[in-house]
Amino acid sequence: MQLSPFTDIGLRTIMRLAVNDGADARVTTKLIARQVGASERHVAKAISQLVDLGLVEAHRGRSGGLFITAAGRTASVGELIRELEGDREVVACAQPHPCPLLGACRLRRILADAKKAFYTELDRYSIEDLVTSPTAELLHLLAHSPASVSTEREEVS
Repeated sequence: MQLSPFTDIGLRTIMRLAVNDGADARVTTKLIARQVGASERHVAKAISQLVDLGLVEAHRGRSGGLFITAAGRTASVGELIRELEGDREVVACAQPHPCPLLGACRLRRILADAKKAFYTELDRYSIEDLVTSPTAELLHLLAHSPASVSTEREEVS
């Protein structure tokens, strides 16, 4: 199973926010985009979804910025990916042209079981689990060096 670029950016964004300890400088969409190597437009879309899920708070104005919530720190990686990806089938057997094997195919059941196992494994981890050593050190370096990532990659979501 391959995650969409949107989910990838959402995960990188929340991981970047998870290393903020409150004493760090203000975190903006533009800053995160530079630090995680994604376009500002795509990071803004991911942040909007993370805010809607209650995992991130966005405050406007001079003292504003982006902040991870307590729920964001403890969120299950599996649940977050389900929310960002949408809980769709691994293969679309019935759409747009139904597979002639649909009624008797074991592959669909096997893929559904594999997807369940995939999410079950991811459910064992929280966002905080993702930002431990050595990832935390790299994220802290990015957090304290806004110019460290000079190129932005355009991601398709």
